[in-house]
Amino acid sequence: MNDKLIKLCRSRDLVAIFRGLAQDEVFHRLMILIGSDNRRLSSFLADYSDFVSELYKKDTVDLSSYLLKLVLEDDNVYIRQVAAGMKPSDEMQECLSHELDFLQEVAQLKPEDFSGSIDYSGFLPRWTTSPTDLIESYTQRLDEIEKYGYGKWAKYTMFRFRDGDIIPEEYPDSQHLSDLFGYKEQRSEIINNTKTLLEGKPARNVLLYGDSGTGKTSTVKAVANEFAPQGLRLIEITKEQLGDIPAIFREISHNLLKFIIFIDDLSSDSGNDSFGALEATLERTAAARPDNAVIYATSNRSDRDDADQSDTIREALSLSSRFGLRMNFDRPEIDEYITIVTKLAKSSGLIMNKKELAAGAERFAITSGNGRSPRTAKQYINYMLASLR
Repeated sequence: MNDKLIKLCRSRDLVAIFRGLAQDEVFHRLMILIGSDNRRLSSFLADYSDFVSELYKKDTVDLSSYLLKLVLEDDNVYIRQVAAGMKPSDEMQECLSHELDFLQEVAQLKPEDFSGSIDYSGFLPRWTTSPTDLIESYTQRLDEIEKYGYGKWAKYTMFRFRDGDIIPEEYPDSQHLSDLFGYKEQRSEIINNTKTLLEGKPARNVLLYGDSGTGKTSTVKAVANEFAPQGLRLIEITKEQLGDIPAIFREISHNLLKFIIFIDDLSSDSGNDSFGALEATLERTAAARPDNAVIYATSNRSDRDDADQSDTIREALSLSSRFGLRMNFDRPEIDEYITIVTKLAKSSGLIMNKKELAAGAERFAITSGNGRSPRTAKQYINYMLASLR
């Protein structure tokens, strides 16, 4: 083992703040390789190949970039204190400095650092490194912690509440505001309210109410995606989890990020009075709601008889004062519907005569039984694209 690896091996054993990195299999295998005895060639080559194999599994050969991302997303005691507005002790700051120096050296390790110390001339799998200032990058991350977060909050932007825990959404909705057409006034109000939250000013809870397929859920998800780079995260809960909102508030209250607690598809069906449950929850949590969180909820207009629908509307209206902002998403009139279809066709690369496009879209809305809506418009465009292939 050369002097460089001996030094890294000693530093490896003294890691305290970033000790959790060992849970990552690539880093774990690299630490084993650093301490591997090169006098036992067979064992050393196995350790070497184990590390490279784990790196390749991550669809990368760039060790520097991989370790940088790993370090920036690490959930450790130091970054938690910074995120909570605390100043870590001098001892912890000194420890952080030494560990970042160590990780910087590790991120620049090349295959030659290992192969040059063994008596072996055969093939060895390789990896690459890239210019990476890990120390500067981590310092910047600490300075902008309110934008990036740490741990799972840095790695993911959308979450769900399950079994008492906030878990990441591995495959979140990728909808963006540029993908949505129509309802400009409604979305503008919601965007402005979200900007208010991000600015640290009092923001309102929002109820998006109206017909099915009009883009209420897509709007909330698109807003979350739009402002994720500015420190916005979304936590989706079901209407059966309304009673867990106070627990969620407690967990995120000291986080410097901003949060949308999202409840999709509230209803007032018999035996499932989510309107009433939410109203009671909002009543209880009004004073406890942290400054970094708002509640956004959607509710579809009832398809039941007029009496039941009137009850639903009346209950939704009663929530308006609790939410502060209520936005209606009604089915579009024919002109607006055709405008949405036309814009979707253009963005999708569908070239058709405008009159034929409009006539076909209207027929599709009628024959599908779904009526005019952005969802129907999207389905029609997808149908036409498929038929032209």
